[in-house]
This record gives sequence, structure tokens and C-alpha cells, in this order.
Amino acid sequence: MKFNTELATEYEKGIRRTLPSYDAMLRLTQTFFQSALPDEAKFIVVGAGSGNEISLLAEQKPLWSFVGIDPAEAMLHFAMERLKPLPNNITLLHGTLLETELPVTQFDAASCILVLHFIETYDEKLATLKTIAQNLNPGAPFVLVSKYGQLGSAETELQFDLWRAYWLQHTKLTSAQVSDMEQSIRALSFMREEDILTLLKEAGFTSPSRFFATTLFGGWICHKQN
Repeated sequence: MKFNTELATEYEKGIRRTLPSYDAMLRLTQTFFQSALPDEAKFIVVGAGSGNEISLLAEQKPLWSFVGIDPAEAMLHFAMERLKPLPNNITLLHGTLLETELPVTQFDAASCILVLHFIETYDEKLATLKTIAQNLNPGAPFVLVSKYGQLGSAETELQFDLWRAYWLQHTKLTSAQVSDMEQSIRALSFMREEDILTLLKEAGFTSPSRFFATTLFGGWICHKQN
């Protein structure tokens, strides 16, 4: 999926339809980090997008600094404009984590929200999470949010039924348009929850725990191994 300017504009509306509890998820993420970190901390945000996450995390935390990474240049333009008024030290980098040189080597916290399902292979997912872990201080908190499930399983197909019904009831899209969108979503790299937990442990994170789930999405909190 290529986030051009038009799609970046639509993302703001679409993410809250695709993930109806998007804002609640971000608030829970904020709560987790505020409970785990001091007033001064350095973040790496993988998939900075249009800046929603950094904007919320920076709320009332002027000494939290952020390095945000995203391969979608149009989304980063949105983020730059949105984050300009904040007093925080914020650096936005264009690219993926695996191809980007970070200006800081050790961070106090990290997040990877709504990114993992765009990474196709298990090895690349693992390499991404390992790179995050390698750039974190021991014990640093980490949040992962991704699409999850097993395509074709009864449970995941029921979630697709609910997702489809939500879009048809709450938007003006036609059945054909929703069907096209569903096919693009099914083409993403879904993983079962147990495989995501294994992935996190392999990457160097301890005690992952699911804190959030809505239809096709799940979120997990954990910490880098000491």
C-alpha cells in the first residue's frame, strides 16, 4: 500500500472506521508508558504515520523526545505539520527501521503500532523487532499493535463478518467497494496470536500481554529483557 497525499488525508477518517477503538487504544498506550517511564525519556516510534501517536504521547510530557520512522513520505509531511507546535525534541525519518540509521542508539521506550502486518515475511518481522530491542535499554517498555488472526479459521472469519457489517452500516461505501477493501486486507500478513507472542520472545522481549483487541486487531505490552 502506497500512502500518497490523498490516501494520507483519508487515513485520518479511515483508521477510525477500520479500528473503531483506535483512540482508546492510543490512550491505553499512553497510560502504559506514563506508568512505566520518568518525566524524561527517549522514544523510538516505528510507523510514525501522521503523528497521532507522538502527539498524544507528548501530551503533558515536554521532556519526552521522539524519533519517528515511516516509509510513507506523505504521512510524514502530515506529521511534521501536526507536531510543529510541540515543545518536545522530535525527529522524523523517512524509511523503514531496517534501512534507517538512527541518530540515537539507546532508547527508553518503543512502539510499533499498525506496522507489523505490512511486513510480509516472518524473518523480516523478526529482524524489525530485534532491531527495536537492540536499540532499547534493558527493561524498556514496548507496545506492539497489529492485525492478527488465522485467515480461514472460524474465529477470524467471524471477525471479518463484523468488520464488513461495520463498514456497510457506518459508511456510504457500496458492497463492491467494501469487498475490494476486504481483499486488500486479506492480502496483508496476518499472524496468529501465539505466533506473535513467540516472535516477541525471540526478538528479546519478556512477558508479552495482550492489552487490547478489536475485530481484526490486537495489541501487546512487554519489556526488553534485562
